[in-house]
Amino acid sequence: MKYYQYQSYTFCSHLPDLPFREVPALPPEGMVYYLFRRPPLAGRDCFAVTHPSLLTDREGPETLDSGRLPPPPAIAPELAAAIAAGRVRGVNYSHPRWEELLGPLLPAGKKRLHLLALGDVGSTLLTGLRLLGGDVLSAVGICDVRPETARRWEFEMNQIAWPWDYGALPPVEIVEQERLFDCDVFLFCASRFVPDTAVKTGDVRMAQYELNRELVVQYAWMARKARFKGLFCVVSDPVDPLCRAALLESNRGEEGQSDFQGLLSHQVKGFGLGVMNARAAYYAGKDPRFASFLTEGRAFGPHGEGLIIANSIKHYDDALSQELTAKTLQANLELRGLGFKPYVAPALSSGALSVLLCLRGGWHCSSQYLGGIFLGAKNRLTPAGPAVEQLPLPDPLFRRLERTAALLARI
Repeated sequence: MKYYQYQSYTFCSHLPDLPFREVPALPPEGMVYYLFRRPPLAGRDCFAVTHPSLLTDREGPETLDSGRLPPPPAIAPELAAAIAAGRVRGVNYSHPRWEELLGPLLPAGKKRLHLLALGDVGSTLLTGLRLLGGDVLSAVGICDVRPETARRWEFEMNQIAWPWDYGALPPVEIVEQERLFDCDVFLFCASRFVPDTAVKTGDVRMAQYELNRELVVQYAWMARKARFKGLFCVVSDPVDPLCRAALLESNRGEEGQSDFQGLLSHQVKGFGLGVMNARAAYYAGKDPRFASFLTEGRAFGPHGEGLIIANSIKHYDDALSQELTAKTLQANLELRGLGFKPYVAPALSSGALSVLLCLRGGWHCSSQYLGGIFLGAKNRLTPAGPAVEQLPLPDPLFRRLERTAALLARI
């Protein structure tokens, strides 16, 4: 491992013949950038190095397992200390825009958030953001193809206020399509097809894929043209495949070739896993057999087929976990059986609560790009970049993760 200085940046790398000034030691403070090489978008191009085992170009489900990545290379104590202090960021030196990966991933201070489409999910999500987001949001911009819908929600939301503290909640403003990406965070809540309550069987989310894919790609291309630097967050179903489509298609040129001039891998996030985690907790609170989930459990994977609920990491029981997973997957159909669309809990648990936790730098459930797919897990944004939780995963649980990753890769 060698150390380098480039402008005001400090690099470390195993790569040979880097064209930077070599330095003998790391500075005792400030960010350190670990440069590695792999094909752009084959995995994360930017991430927080939270453990020495991440000093590698390998990435996939094993990244979530603290014991499955290859043994870390021998590193100097000062680099190990920098990793432990959370000040090492991995950067893919093969990406043609690698220098863009060196700066802050989001601006400091409160963020401006824009929300597209105010149907059932979007309007409920907006309510949560308005009520709970005053500490991290400077304003919420809303946009809908129906002007009267946007006017309705601007009118109603701005009449929600604490008495005599009228500036405590973030203001809600109408934004036009051409200003959609004049923000720090963009929430895609649009959908061309939402199954009605008569649909009570099958994977309802995947039925929405083809039409919603066209729509998310359209807005991902708008983000590309705007040179958008913020977070592109997908809430619409099916969340994880739509994230992948947005990322990959925004990086294709007019002729369809990959040119890597679109969204960067860390910019796209999927918010669908939060409600699956909350649904698992709901059933765990009702059945003592699943109670371990409330203190030791985890949710992984997509918002739909391929979901993984683990009753416990320390005391994993595959049969119990599979049963709890099945209950969680069927929760939306259970509500549809009562004659209602299941949108309130997703809009708040996956949407408002998870997005706000993300912006606060807190641990939350969402999908991020990992090994070429979007895979949901417990993660957070840190000053060093996106970080995933790493735990020692039991073999049966890891095999489920591998099957889910393969399923997502085929879509």
